[in-house]
Amino acid sequence: MKNLNTLLAGVFLAVALPFGALVISSQAQLGSLGRAPAEDGGPLFPSREPGLAIQGRAVYVSLGCVSCHTQQVRPAGQGSDIARGYGVRGSVARDYVQQKQALLGDRRLGPDLANYGARTSKIDLEALLRDPAASGAASHPSYSYLYGRSADGKSIVPSERAVALVAYLKSLRQDYSSPEAKLKQ
Repeated sequence: MKNLNTLLAGVFLAVALPFGALVISSQAQLGSLGRAPAEDGGPLFPSREPGLAIQGRAVYVSLGCVSCHTQQVRPAGQGSDIARGYGVRGSVARDYVQQKQALLGDRRLGPDLANYGARTSKIDLEALLRDPAASGAASHPSYSYLYGRSADGKSIVPSERAVALVAYLKSLRQDYSSPEAKLKQ
């Protein structure tokens, strides 16, 4: 009984020191990570999300898209993401530095969306959301309720949520070089 305090202190230190080292080393490696300039002296990357895309991020989360789609292109050797055309390079920590919450996803049932804005058009994206079966994505859920008819009934009009979601998905781009992941020429 008289060595119980020493034993408890030893167990505490055995757990606390490695955990503290893990937290401190992560902070040292990634804590000061920020946006990086392009190699040719152009704008800083990753770019900031426009306001409409920030609203679209909330729609993306509320619709549960994150449960079927990831937003991280795995580097060569860890999957065939680049060969599938999901991105032109692997994702790195700097790609998510502007995001308060990185929506990496739980599992990938649908395609990866990390570079989706660079590989699809707004028209194709809206068609996929309205009628996935006609777009060749039969397993994708339909979000036709985000669209309505115009007053004259002749055209389809997107709701504010649909416009914001499309803006968010179009803002997902990893088609720039970063110091950690260069674009393949």
